[in-house]
Amino acid sequence: MIDTWLDKHRSLYTAATRHDFVVSIRDGSVDLSSFKTWLGQDYLFVREFVPFVANVLIRAGKESGETSDMEVVLGGLASLNDEIEWFKSEGSKWGVDFSTVVSQKANQEYSRFLEAMMGSEVEYSVVMTAFWGIEAVYQESFAHCLGDGNKTPAELTGACNRWGNDGFRQYCLCVKNIAERCLENASREALVEAEDVLVRVLEHEVAFWEMSRG
Repeated sequence: MIDTWLDKHRSLYTAATRHDFVVSIRDGSVDLSSFKTWLGQDYLFVREFVPFVANVLIRAGKESGETSDMEVVLGGLASLNDEIEWFKSEGSKWGVDFSTVVSQKANQEYSRFLEAMMGSEVEYSVVMTAFWGIEAVYQESFAHCLGDGNKTPAELTGACNRWGNDGFRQYCLCVKNIAERCLENASREALVEAEDVLVRVLEHEVAFWEMSRG
């Protein structure tokens, strides 16, 4: 189901995973001030993402019927602690004081979207679709920056490796498999909502890259 939706919304998916900001990292032309903007804004976003993933974990434990779902999500939640520490380290390296970073409009809107996804009325299949979309865009985007022929600056390879590595790709595939299994048994209304939510995730991702690029 997800692949069908991605084919249907291919131009939007491409815009999210091959955004000019991402391409500029890969070809080495990135404005480092834009990277610093992304770093500060994404640190704030991750702190909003943690309660969302915690909510996904609770839903997985109560509603999935598969113990493996909870284990997959728990692994993702646990990794966010390391991710926050990584951001702090990178902030020090790049001279970005996160205490002075103000959340920009695109970041605020994405955070409000996450909050809405935490509502008990949102179907588990819809939540998992959103969760996959958020994780998958970063995986594919940063994996692109590590692909053959890249000219990614050495000082940015750590960021690219964080989300572009094969372990994270496998994790995203596990999340996708959970979402697909849930969608197989979802109502027509839930399928319509899940597709809409996936589109909204992609739109938010594009807006986030645009914000970073300035």
